[in-house]
Amino acid sequence: MPEIPVDTTAPVLVTGATGYVAGWLVRDLLDAGVTVHAAIRNPDDPAKTAPLQAMADAAPGTIRFFRADLLQDGAYAEAMKGCRIVFHTASPFSTSVKDPQRELVDPAVKGTRNVLEEASRTPSVQRVVLTSSCAAIYADATDCARASGGKLSEDDWNTTASLDYQPYSYSKTEAERTAWDIAEAQSQWRLVTVNPSLVLGPASHGTPTSESFSIIKRMGDGSFRSGVPRLGIGVVDARDVAQAHIAAGFLPDVQGRYIVSAHDTDLLTVAQALHATYGDRYPIPSKPLPKWLVWLVGPFRGLSRRFVANNVDVPWHIDNSKGKRELGLTYRPLDVTVREMFAQMIEAGTFPET
Repeated sequence: MPEIPVDTTAPVLVTGATGYVAGWLVRDLLDAGVTVHAAIRNPDDPAKTAPLQAMADAAPGTIRFFRADLLQDGAYAEAMKGCRIVFHTASPFSTSVKDPQRELVDPAVKGTRNVLEEASRTPSVQRVVLTSSCAAIYADATDCARASGGKLSEDDWNTTASLDYQPYSYSKTEAERTAWDIAEAQSQWRLVTVNPSLVLGPASHGTPTSESFSIIKRMGDGSFRSGVPRLGIGVVDARDVAQAHIAAGFLPDVQGRYIVSAHDTDLLTVAQALHATYGDRYPIPSKPLPKWLVWLVGPFRGLSRRFVANNVDVPWHIDNSKGKRELGLTYRPLDVTVREMFAQMIEAGTFPET
């Protein structure tokens, strides 16, 4: 990826700074010499702040911690003061919730509204980079075939997710639509959205609780021992997503939405990439589960038959050319991403060796 001219004369705000993608973003900002205002729920918890502080201690940049609650109006005022760029990464990622409105939609939408409305009250802010998702672009892999040229693009929006079907995708869609409504009602700052597909790869520190790690854990702990469905997805490395944020924040001419996705793939291919290196030590699947079987048992495993019909054995295709062209993005190979992620999880004691 080409060198990005990073402005170090003003601090930047990173919301949800202890998150998976945010960790790599903070590291890259600190390495570039930026002063990072890290907004987190509990800055008094050394378990949360120590890894980020250690990054700052080893880098030319500096970090300051601020207490902020996504759902509290005005909570980001102090953290945002003097910042020219706001990276809003804070948002829940879970596919298993009891109350989608309270656990997913409210934090995503209300949090986005609180952060962006604060940006409009903060004269120094010139750009807001929102971590959205490909989930705001599509609900099911079958949407690809209906897209122009058979590939999803930044022009597409998810129109079929709801509180009852794909609520996580619904929360990301509602949050991004809210962001664009707020952005278009003002002229002080520019909104840029980063829309990654499934984010994999090692964490910058610790072992995050992201759903991404839950997926890979199930591949290595025997949960998929009998096989894994060919579930059509896109995959991108967390480190590449962080670099996309840097480009979206500092390149002068970027605007609009940016799909950030390296590989049109499926869950089976991800598993096979792991199996090639670790299959002799861990029960990583290398064979597909037939769609009829996934359709039959899916409801007992949290997968609706509608979801199975629309995503298993359905190819996933997306146009990532805008990000490559305007953000200068290059991507790591899939096998590098998943092997380095799995190796880190082994070191953390995630899997007992068999």
